[in-house]
Amino acid sequence: MNSGDPAYAPLRRIGRPGPLIIVSNRGPFEHYRDDSAALARRPTSGGVAVALSSILGRQELTWIVGAVGGVDRELVAHNMRRFSFGDGHRLCLAATDSHSYDLFYRTFSNPILWFLQHSLWHLLEDRPNLPEQIARSWEEGYVPVNRAFADAVDEEIGATSGPARVMLHDYHLYLAPLFIRMRHPDALLQHFNHIPWPGPNAWRALPEGIVARICEGMLANDSVAFQTEESKRNFALTCLTYLPGAGVDLAETAVRYGGRSVAIFANPISVDVFDLRRKLVSPETRSYQQALASDPDVKTVVCVDRLDPAKNIAGALKAFNLFLERSREWAGRVQMLAFLVPTREAIPEYRQYRDEVFALIDEINLRHGNGRWRPITLFFEQNRTQALAGLSLYDVLIANSIADGMNLVVKEGPILNERDGVVILSTAVGAAQELAGAALTVEAADIEGTAEALRRALLMDADERRQRARASRQTIARHDINRWLEVQMAAFREPAAKPFPTPTPLLEHSASREEPPALIAGGIP
Repeated sequence: MNSGDPAYAPLRRIGRPGPLIIVSNRGPFEHYRDDSAALARRPTSGGVAVALSSILGRQELTWIVGAVGGVDRELVAHNMRRFSFGDGHRLCLAATDSHSYDLFYRTFSNPILWFLQHSLWHLLEDRPNLPEQIARSWEEGYVPVNRAFADAVDEEIGATSGPARVMLHDYHLYLAPLFIRMRHPDALLQHFNHIPWPGPNAWRALPEGIVARICEGMLANDSVAFQTEESKRNFALTCLTYLPGAGVDLAETAVRYGGRSVAIFANPISVDVFDLRRKLVSPETRSYQQALASDPDVKTVVCVDRLDPAKNIAGALKAFNLFLERSREWAGRVQMLAFLVPTREAIPEYRQYRDEVFALIDEINLRHGNGRWRPITLFFEQNRTQALAGLSLYDVLIANSIADGMNLVVKEGPILNERDGVVILSTAVGAAQELAGAALTVEAADIEGTAEALRRALLMDADERRQRARASRQTIARHDINRWLEVQMAAFREPAAKPFPTPTPLLEHSASREEPPALIAGGIP
């Protein structure tokens, strides 16, 4: 880094770190009413919340979350927004009205941003009045809810001393850093994006002004982290395409904009190895293992994921069906355990996909099964312990997402598995970059190639299985959740030397660039 350039703020150690504030749509738990109508808590099912919960034993923190469930909304309405939990932690519910939150979550965040960033935009093209839905959910939902999250951060910073460290998470909160920065120029802001960031052309599905504002929001941070190098590079290209005056020095991994320099880097999130192994030997997990265990002569293929179109469960089922059609000798000798988690069922595209997957499972069981053998057993529920037990039993684990930020299932699996199981994952899964040497990789859309990978995995000799399983475990252990957190904590840095300018209204471009600009290593385009 050119230390003589005042536009680049040097990384530094914070002598006495201020409080850590985590901001995410979902937190470690949500409130509900038990059978006696008393207030109770239960863990949330979101992947981000599960991953971040591992931080709780390592950092004292305040966690700001959305009021997702009905009881959380009820608490916010009665101005009960702050709660103590764990060992000195605090949880704060961001105050949002139900109308804005529904537009923010059920329309703009999901499915608009989710489908755009997971190469699923074609699923929205038949929606009536889509441009109007985008504009309304942005103005009446996404913007005010991001402002509400920023309000909650503002309150927490005001109640503490020292330089606050704010770690924001994921696609729900692209604008919040901008609102926080306006009020707290010296706060240390960091954003971790858990899902893929596509290239500039994908973002043309949204109005240019919205994309520009999203980029401005992200560049209000001091640092922005992604799961993969590809997502990091795509973010830089998107900023260059939609923000006049933006510059990127690829060698220095920073984006310049508005007199500030923002560090960008890749830091793949991981799992808590110790905690997974502790869960594996728990009586509850062992009980599920016994219930799920098959005959020793029967091989087990496992699929664990939310029932989301991006996860491509249908593709895995079609590949399994093709394998059974071509390998009749495996009838009765192989089974698939599908642990599928309900998700976003209020969104019509998700309900349609759920029905498609269920129909496929019924068709495969009817076509290939008999009175003594059922090829696929479906578990459609939120039961993490049961799914972890299933991961310990796989001979083959398959994750063939169309697009996926990381997919922690394929990191949990090798840590938990007790059979030297083989992992099959698509090249579109973020974890493929780390596990490519140990897993069998396929293209998500290649049904025939995935069926062949299944055949290869089931026939693989014991020595190769053992070597691949060991390599996976070692790779995951080297960059576990502790290492991920170390990198994130080290990335908090001083604000740039030049002040952040007063934000402008939505940028309106008279013409967009036909092609994204090239990144020039070592220089500013």
